[in-house]
Parts: sequence; structure tokens; C-alpha cells
Amino acid sequence: MSELNDLYQEVILEHNKNPRNFREIADANHQADGHNPLCGDALRVYIDLEDGKVKDVAFKGSGCAISKASASMMTQAVKGKSKEEAEVLFEEFQKMVTGNLDIETDENHLGKLKIFAGVLEFPARVKCASLSWHTLHAALNEEETVSTE
Repeated sequence: MSELNDLYQEVILEHNKNPRNFREIADANHQADGHNPLCGDALRVYIDLEDGKVKDVAFKGSGCAISKASASMMTQAVKGKSKEEAEVLFEEFQKMVTGNLDIETDENHLGKLKIFAGVLEFPARVKCASLSWHTLHAALNEEETVSTE
């Protein structure tokens, strides 16, 4: 388990230091703001949805390392996916970080996102890891804001 914890920490630190898709999308046709009052994380997710596919996705904002790393990896995971595939990833990620999906035995599409299964060891950080996902879900469904309160 120590190796998994080390990998978890390494991935979080790398994506926090060099977040992928950390930018605005000027012509995004879907966007939402997310806020985690417990931790102070705040971000905006931008999506360019074209013909039911996530043509481009990005985020801007500030937050803890877990929040930023999760947003970074989320954008990588959903880019090029259909809206439905992105929603499946949202559901699976949410179930995983809340302990309702066993990544070893339950069928899932999480791939590299499984690294966030380790957040269960830090219950106060589950909302940090899931903020960007809730914000993505809100943007896909044309909701303007979401809070993890």
C-alpha cells in the first residue's frame, strides 16, 4: 500500500505543479463555476461541446493540490469523449471517492483516475477531489454554479 500512496502523492504533486488544460476557452459554449467552501477551492470549467462531443475542455481557478490535480486529470480524461461518456466518468469517479465503487472488482472506465481512490484515506479531501467533477457535470447540464457544501 505504501507504493500506491507514494504514486498518489507523486501524481498529485506533478499535476498541481504542471496542471494540464489550465486555461480559459474564449468560445466555450458550456461553463460553470465550482466552489468548495470548506477548503476555499474555486474554479471554472470551460467546455466546447460540439455534436455531443467534448471537443475541448479546460479549467481556471485556485485551490489545494488535490483539487487542481483532479481538475487537470479530469480534463485529460474527458477530452474527446461524448457527453454521455463524460457523465459516466463523473458517476464512476464520484462513486470511487465516496467508497461506493471497488476499483478492483467493479467494472469501470476510470483508467489513470483510479489513483484518486487513495483520497478515501483523507475524508476531508473527498470534496477537494470531486469539485472539478461536479463543476464539469454542472457545465454539461447548463447549470451555472455548483458548491460542495
